[in-house]
Amino acid sequence: MSTRVKLKVQGLANSQIQSGAYALILAEEDGPRRIPIIVGTAEAQSIAIALEHIVPPRPLTHDLFATFAHAFNVHLKEVYIYKFEDGVFYSELRFYDGERTVALDSRTSDAIAIALRVHCDIYTSEEIVRECGVVLEETDDVSRDDESEENERLLELEPEEIQDEAQLRKWLSLLDTEEINERLEDSIKEENYEYAKMYKDELRRREEEDKEL
Repeated sequence: MSTRVKLKVQGLANSQIQSGAYALILAEEDGPRRIPIIVGTAEAQSIAIALEHIVPPRPLTHDLFATFAHAFNVHLKEVYIYKFEDGVFYSELRFYDGERTVALDSRTSDAIAIALRVHCDIYTSEEIVRECGVVLEETDDVSRDDESEENERLLELEPEEIQDEAQLRKWLSLLDTEEINERLEDSIKEENYEYAKMYKDELRRREEEDKEL
């Protein structure tokens, strides 16, 4: 039997491979390897609101699925990513109703979105981690030249106009906290959970910096 590796959701990042998509980063719980999985915008938004514990004004599909299972006493024991083939990850949801265990095939993005809502474990095989896992390193590609001019230019942009992730982080750092809070409220009202997560991450980063001072 293949060795199982427990994973945790590390977060989401803009995909450098596919425009309009996102990379879901799954981290090896007891190791340095990371598995990036490309997911679509809708799935990324659903995962983001679960990570940030944002309550949408009306339930999303994954919220409804989790509520339905709970109402009928069906327990999601775990998510298992069991295969990687032709660039696609294959997963299954393993349910238990008190008498039997049933495995249902699922897209990995859907499986993760549901797992985050019911707080169940996520596993994969050692073979998949070995084949797809990478050790990510932090990089800083922002040029220091003409920084003042660059900052002024960035502040004139909206986030959807910024394609580079490092530049987007820089743009966020230039906004004052009051504006970020206003943008966060607007994003939640408009159900733009991708941006809501982005603004919450920036606020959290600032809070952690303040604590260290």
